[in-house]
Amino acid sequence: MVSPEWAPFARTGGLGDCVASLSKFIAQLGHEVKVILPKYASIVLPASTIEHLQPVIVNMGYGTEYGKIWEYKMDNLSIYFIEFERYFDRDGIYSDNDGDFSDNPERFAFLSRMAIDLCYHLNWIPDVIHGHDWTTGLIPVMLDTTERNKPMGHCGFVLTIHNLQHHGYAPKSILNFLGIPHHVFRADGVEAFDQVNMMKAGIYFATKLTTVSENYAKEIQQPEFGCGLDSPLKFRAGDLTGIRNGIDEYLWSPETDPFLPVKFSPTNLSGKAICKKKLQTYCNFARERKTPLFGIVSRLYEQKGLDIFANILPNLLENLTIQVVLLGSGDHFLESRFIQIAKKYYERCFVHIGFHETLSHLIEAGADFFIMPSRFEPCGLNQMYSMRYGTLPIARATGGLKDTIQHFSGSTGTGFLFQDLTDSALYNTIRWTCDLYRNAPEVVTILRKNAMRQDFSWNTSAKKYIDVYRWARK
Repeated sequence: MVSPEWAPFARTGGLGDCVASLSKFIAQLGHEVKVILPKYASIVLPASTIEHLQPVIVNMGYGTEYGKIWEYKMDNLSIYFIEFERYFDRDGIYSDNDGDFSDNPERFAFLSRMAIDLCYHLNWIPDVIHGHDWTTGLIPVMLDTTERNKPMGHCGFVLTIHNLQHHGYAPKSILNFLGIPHHVFRADGVEAFDQVNMMKAGIYFATKLTTVSENYAKEIQQPEFGCGLDSPLKFRAGDLTGIRNGIDEYLWSPETDPFLPVKFSPTNLSGKAICKKKLQTYCNFARERKTPLFGIVSRLYEQKGLDIFANILPNLLENLTIQVVLLGSGDHFLESRFIQIAKKYYERCFVHIGFHETLSHLIEAGADFFIMPSRFEPCGLNQMYSMRYGTLPIARATGGLKDTIQHFSGSTGTGFLFQDLTDSALYNTIRWTCDLYRNAPEVVTILRKNAMRQDFSWNTSAKKYIDVYRWARK
């Protein structure tokens, strides 16, 4: 596994959670897994981490570099932290308060090269390298060119597209940086707009491609969701598989969650009411059982559709008796909008800008409904966390949200889906759930139990990945 994120050491969202839980599960199935991850300045290494005194020789296009490695073992899983101060001795993964790091292409190209050379260093030739997003897109290009007649050239490469929106554009000189021959700089290779597109490179050169839900695999082959790469994805459609993400059911379970004041289960929901009261107390809300509480835990970006929610939130608070709690950060303008709304409606609206681990778990457990009006959503994890805790998601029918949420019908379903991302569609869906909550509480209870009994573990998905690895190896 080569990844820029691996929870809990380095994460900005679902990618870090996904790679960590998937690699653990595959190792538990008896496969030998090694994870390669940058050692950012913010990472505190576990006490049992081993320092490798012999540095890794990194064969860059311009000469030799030397990288230090630290190894942390977990049963059949080893994590290698790559220490290289020039690129990784920073607190941020991709950016700081001033924006994205200008040398991100070089940083992750270096990680890609070092991943290959670390395998030589360890005298360990894997069957498959599994790379994640644009940051690893140049690995299969090296396997097919500079490594073609060497041992690592025989590895299969699987690229997982977690979010196609991010491409990783780099100047043509990145090829010289890695020693990659320039014949790959063409439209059916790595070139786009006279630059190197690292995501496109991965799409063309990977042995197999996966993305994080079946519906998203179909969507990204269409211009609306393809982010300019729908044509190469159609070209590689025979090698593209959609596999839904799983969740770590030890970390996200109302029956074991250490962050909750009490535990609960589908057969005993009394603890959920206590969690709701705890959340209401935290937010300085009235502890009203019959008032529906809506939760959001999200990055505040255009993709998540929360600008639409911000548009309707004042009207919701004026016209409906509801409580709303939001935890997240991102776009400063959107942060300011939510803060201003929370100041005006402080008795029923609470906003926490930033991240708070305990609060995120308490929202998932204590809220009645969870709002996800995404413009697109490759998979999404929060809707699965929410359903695991009996918190019914209200989501746009797109990507992985459509794959994982069964729309309410009678007494069946696990949540509520709407089609069009408009103010009225979202407002009316929320109003509808309020009516259901007050007038048919017994139906809401049935839906909660339906949701909590869904299997969102890695059991099925990890086995699908293993099938993809076997295809790639062959």
